[in-house]
Amino acid sequence: MAAEVFPTSLPHSEEAEVLEAKKSFIQQSEQELPVYEDGKAGGALASDEGEEEREGWQAAHPTLRERNALMFNNEHMADVHFIVGPPGDTQTVPAHKYVLAVGSSVFGAMFYGDLAEGQSVIHIPDVEPAAFLILLKYMYSDAIELEADTVLATLYAAKKYIVPALAKACVSFLETSLEAKNACVLLSQSRLFEEPELTQRCWEVIDAQAELALLSEGFCEIDKPTLEIILQRETLHVRELVVFQAALNWATAECWRQGMPVTSHNQRAVLGKALYLVRIPSMSLQEFADGPAQSDLLMLKETHSIFLWFTATNKPQLNFPVAKRPGLVPQKCHRFQSAAYRSNQWRYRGRCDSIQFAVDSRIFIAGLGLYGSSGGKAEYSVKIELKRHGSVLAQNLTKFLSDGSSSTFPVWFEHPVQVEQDTFYTVSAVLDGNELSYFGQEGMTEVQCGKVTFQFQCSSDSTNGTGVQGGQIPELVFFC
Repeated sequence: MAAEVFPTSLPHSEEAEVLEAKKSFIQQSEQELPVYEDGKAGGALASDEGEEEREGWQAAHPTLRERNALMFNNEHMADVHFIVGPPGDTQTVPAHKYVLAVGSSVFGAMFYGDLAEGQSVIHIPDVEPAAFLILLKYMYSDAIELEADTVLATLYAAKKYIVPALAKACVSFLETSLEAKNACVLLSQSRLFEEPELTQRCWEVIDAQAELALLSEGFCEIDKPTLEIILQRETLHVRELVVFQAALNWATAECWRQGMPVTSHNQRAVLGKALYLVRIPSMSLQEFADGPAQSDLLMLKETHSIFLWFTATNKPQLNFPVAKRPGLVPQKCHRFQSAAYRSNQWRYRGRCDSIQFAVDSRIFIAGLGLYGSSGGKAEYSVKIELKRHGSVLAQNLTKFLSDGSSSTFPVWFEHPVQVEQDTFYTVSAVLDGNELSYFGQEGMTEVQCGKVTFQFQCSSDSTNGTGVQGGQIPELVFFC
């Protein structure tokens, strides 16, 4: 989107705004530029005897970058002014055409192209002032100073004026700050800005942490096309009842945005065909009866037909998809080459088994695979925990029943947890049970699981004998 160019003949109020800004920036530049013996900014510097040749302020800044940086947001030699921001919330920014033209082909065409009009005051109503200043600061000095609350606006400005290095820095910043609560908003923005790598990262988070992402406040802020593409997603790792609730939450927010009363009729209207992307028949009968059937969002005929679909031999045709979402397939990292049991060899006894691990690419830890009893069926109480640098990221207290085999039994965290690359994390399990258990042998310090490499090392939290070479916590269950 090109900047909007206006004639230099401005209404009186805008002329006054520019003149006032010039006075302010001139005062600022006089403070920033060196002040010499004659009291003038950028004037000559006299020696004690007044015989040495006077030097300009430029001499105090030997590099081009330093001198250019001094000109950023400075009235000194400015030959263009931008009035940035929407009406009523504008900021006047002085600049230098040559610097901008060198840094951006858009500005180059605007100031020196065949159709350049030579205007000295330019309105940019669609860019936030803070983002425009970040853009200009980069163009003057190569400095990139990004903040969470302005990075999207800065990405928009960098895209608009074709400054790819700054745009790339914005995308990297967003990828670093990406988490479930902002993943849907960033997905919407990444599609708008046509950033496929960021889009893929957003999908990874949304798929693996779908419940957290769909029930976040950010989900309610997305546009309708993004809503529809999320509801169509096959790989969401989530119960369909959560998908229905998320769609209902979005419809409530959309009614508010459109100034409409929040009624079931209006919610259905704003959802439109998106409602029929929710796979209501894939819920359990109990989930349907407790949720959609009582929401008033469905028409009576639809509710009746879905009840028949659950219970009747001859099932009616439905407008809703009936197949369950495949979701994500959990992967397992098995760190032992064999399992064994010996008389009086290993008991859990309520002590902590722990191991540290690191990965070479980002994954989502969903749970642990644990050994059970070596003497037949037995039930265990278990508390599992994931920590990073001593801080607890996730924990869960549950039970599992083992069948006496040497198989591992999965125990899940409440939600998958994002694990960053090249950082050691600690997983722990505290089990309570009277039976002797299997234990792992011939442990490996490095395990390749598909495209992910795991490294293991002993944990000081382990008080029950588990280490790299042997013990418990034989498996890490993850998505990637």
